[in-house]
Amino acid sequence: MMSAPRTYLDYNATCPLRPEVRAAMLAAMDAVGNPSSVHAEGRRARAIVETAREQVAALVGAKPLEVVFTSGATEANAWVVNAGSWDTIFVCGVEHESVLTPVMESRARAVDVPVDANGVAIVSAIASGVLNGPPVGRALVLLQVANNETGVIQPVADVAHFAREHGLIMHTDAVQAAGRLSLDMDAFGVDTLSLSAHKLGGPKGVGALIIRDGTKLANMISGGGQERRRRGGTENVVGIAGFGAAAQAAATDLVQIERVRCLRDRLEREARALAPATVVIGSAVQRLGNTTCLALVGLSAETLVIKFDLAGLAISAGSACSSGKVGISHVLAAQRLDPALARAAIRISLGWNTSDADVDAFLKVWAEIIHAADSAAVQVPHRSSAERASLARVA
Repeated sequence: MMSAPRTYLDYNATCPLRPEVRAAMLAAMDAVGNPSSVHAEGRRARAIVETAREQVAALVGAKPLEVVFTSGATEANAWVVNAGSWDTIFVCGVEHESVLTPVMESRARAVDVPVDANGVAIVSAIASGVLNGPPVGRALVLLQVANNETGVIQPVADVAHFAREHGLIMHTDAVQAAGRLSLDMDAFGVDTLSLSAHKLGGPKGVGALIIRDGTKLANMISGGGQERRRRGGTENVVGIAGFGAAAQAAATDLVQIERVRCLRDRLEREARALAPATVVIGSAVQRLGNTTCLALVGLSAETLVIKFDLAGLAISAGSACSSGKVGISHVLAAQRLDPALARAAIRISLGWNTSDADVDAFLKVWAEIIHAADSAAVQVPHRSSAERASLARVA
């Protein structure tokens, strides 16, 4: 018995594997040599790795020698935080947990950089912390290119310019932006940048840290001479081959940005037409064209995710689970979003394979949920006036 087709709208969590990536990985599986070996088999494996290095570098405007392959962006982000012997680290509360957690565990003085109501970093706070606060010593500034929950884009180039003028090191997590924005390491002016293959339609378990030539950072893993001695251990040739193919495909697919943005805009427009009280979080500022974070007070994000899943659609909730307890997303909390709104936030993220039919499928289920909520508000007269008012807002 064939299962019903499903609609995938969770590209910010991971992308479906691209066909060209699958082909590159299958071809790499036949390369039996160790990339560090000098014989023909080793040279073939080395060529696969170096081709992928060039493909990844081209995606972000870097030099191939600046690309260091890792197990993913979590490792890359932790590497930067842990390997710098930092005295001070400037970080926003909207950063990914792979940034926030190592910062919290670090011995460095962590300086919280506030964000505005839309989730955009307040750049003047960094300047004030450097110019008017205690001496920062060897300092690191962390600022993502775009947020994974809201898609909000940060002023990375502006912050990097200030950091460079004042001798600070600047790292940016570009995981969500790669393949969705045109990225240029030189234009940003950052010292390090992290990437993850599976956000591009590549395999899981491989990523990269781009380290600007001349940037001093302790080695991640000592051992062999791999990755210019920065990260010892035999390279994941198959995964790296897939990463390279994904990077090349994502760079080519940048022409699709406007197509995906139009799909996203239609989804938002028609979702709000069905329920005018729907809030699009971050809509007042520049966002990734593939991401929308919707919230409607009176609806539970967790319940919505389950209802969409049962209807054959994959989306995400804006709230996070910790130790079995559901709480408000740290991103939305950092924006000081009203808790009732934050608890209702869901994330829909589109990608290279999204179609009009996928958007139609979302809107169909959304309409059914709104209708059911509206009916519940009418048919249960014993509810309190506050409950009825909350449910009525989804009509």
